[in-house]
Amino acid sequence: MTPQQKTGLHPRNRHQAPYDFDALCQRTPALTPFVFTNEHGTRTLDFADPAAVKTLNRALLALHYGIAHWDLPPGYLCPPIPGRVDYLHRAADLLAESAGCVPTGKQVRVLDVGAGANCIYPLLGAREYGWRFVGSDIDPVSVKAATLLATSNGLGNQITCRHQGNPKHVFRGILGPKEHFALTLCNPPFHASLAEASKGTERKLRNLGKGQAVAGAPVLNFGGQKAELWCEGGEAAFLAAMIEQSKEFASQCLWFSSLVSKKENLPAARKALVRVGAREVRVLDMAQGNKVSRILAWSFLDDGQRKSWWTAQGK
Repeated sequence: MTPQQKTGLHPRNRHQAPYDFDALCQRTPALTPFVFTNEHGTRTLDFADPAAVKTLNRALLALHYGIAHWDLPPGYLCPPIPGRVDYLHRAADLLAESAGCVPTGKQVRVLDVGAGANCIYPLLGAREYGWRFVGSDIDPVSVKAATLLATSNGLGNQITCRHQGNPKHVFRGILGPKEHFALTLCNPPFHASLAEASKGTERKLRNLGKGQAVAGAPVLNFGGQKAELWCEGGEAAFLAAMIEQSKEFASQCLWFSSLVSKKENLPAARKALVRVGAREVRVLDMAQGNKVSRILAWSFLDDGQRKSWWTAQGK
């Protein structure tokens, strides 16, 4: 492994090595003006520039995943591709424990809670594993944008986007009474308020060497709307609600899961899972360089039930 390789990524992650800017620019010429050689002789781009980051995403999706059409409404969250696809790879390994191998194809149904306008998990999961997705969101603009991304990339038969009309509900109103999912995914709102999110902006920009955030700058260099970045109580409150509500759909989902950015939120989440009667709880560590996060996954089924689940669902 060279010093520039990104440590901690899943072995199946396509982004282990530094970005191949020659190939990326050839596939997406619009990226070329953003690429430069820094003082260390390394080709890179300004990761504090939202336009540069969005164009990089577009190039990565086109080159590595055959997603030819990808864009966002102004101001919406632009996610880092290597970390997002890492979640999918680690979740695939979790499913493989009971399926006997990494399950692929449209028979594997996945629910993405809060798919966002970027629709990133459904797009990547459909391309990497052929899975079929339902993406939910409380923001109608996000639902419309995500639907357009799915259809414009020929994935309308694999990705369905649904509007969650009640922001207090996570699963109710989205899961039908006879629907079953192998997995639920979520990247919950991180911050507890707009002020907290704005402080995150300034901290991130300082870390990128940009000093203070300027007035009118997007919240975080990746953008983001309220529902994407913050909710009352922040990540801890969102996780608590998701865990509590998952019990109602215990028999309809093989594994529930969510990213957990703040390690200190895990103890309360574990206690909540005991209260709702989760039979199995896993914490899957994720890392990309110095950035560390984790996936919290839980199931209301025991090991034998999880293995027979695939047969029951006609897999």
